[in-house]
Amino acid sequence: MAIPALPCRKTHLTSLALLLILIAGCAHLSLEHDHFQNSGLPRSVKIDSVPFYAQQDHYCGPAAMAMALQWSGESLSPLKLVPEMFTPSRQGSLQPGLIAAARRHNRLPYPLKGPEALLTELAAGHPVIVLQNLGLRWFPRWHYSVVVGYDVAKEVVILHSGKEAGRHMGWTLFMRTWKRANYWGLLVLPASQLPVSADEHSYLKAVWGLEQAGKWKVAATAYAGALEIWHSSLGALMGLGNCRYALRDRVGAEQAFRQAVKAHPESAAAFNNLAHVLAEQGRYIEALEMANRAAAIGGPGKSLYLQTLREIEAIGKAGPN
Repeated sequence: MAIPALPCRKTHLTSLALLLILIAGCAHLSLEHDHFQNSGLPRSVKIDSVPFYAQQDHYCGPAAMAMALQWSGESLSPLKLVPEMFTPSRQGSLQPGLIAAARRHNRLPYPLKGPEALLTELAAGHPVIVLQNLGLRWFPRWHYSVVVGYDVAKEVVILHSGKEAGRHMGWTLFMRTWKRANYWGLLVLPASQLPVSADEHSYLKAVWGLEQAGKWKVAATAYAGALEIWHSSLGALMGLGNCRYALRDRVGAEQAFRQAVKAHPESAAAFNNLAHVLAEQGRYIEALEMANRAAAIGGPGKSLYLQTLREIEAIGKAGPN
């Protein structure tokens, strides 16, 4: 007879959050204007597929997001986004609001910072939402624009901004206004498309945000894409397994966790999650072996691994129904 499965309410899968703490991030380098010619980037770029919405007062955030979403294949007007993003007390939209809106509409929001990442993404055909301070440091006037291109010869950045499509802004002025906003930029991409400037840590952190928002199917697609670049990424394998588990795909989750323990035999978290999924499928002997491996390796999550082990042992003592 089948071994009873662990109840869903006692899920002890290790979250990607713990893994992200253990992965070192990569800093974004700056690319000054006089380095353009040595960067290998094209000297001019214009992404013509980005639609334009004139920005009403205080609604530059919804307008910028609508442009980015429509470019990515999700058609929404700025007015439909206002209730999701606009903060009346601030008379504008905050950066977390833009990120949450992108996730809500099944897109991957990927924050980027600095001119090198900006130009690299533009060269790849990815428009970038940027935050600018068009006022002064002590009297700011915050504004979202969508960068759609640049031209080195003319020394301009091309923006959909305010009520003007394809506005040419001098590089020096753009950098000054963008620097006042700490060079904040945001890509809004379909989950199947990776930022070309992405590093593993930053990308997994962005995808984990989708997972935390309950966008498991979208996040699973993004994790699978990450594995095409970082083939043995522990974070991507664990995230993929956790998303499949949340989607009730126990077989798919098992496959991801098995890949994780094979590529990372030192990962207690991977053994713990594999043990849990095996137990839920009634495969007690295999589950107990994996749980013991997790507990033996230990580490920051050892109490969690021991809890999984105790629960599987308890099922074993109870015997089959």
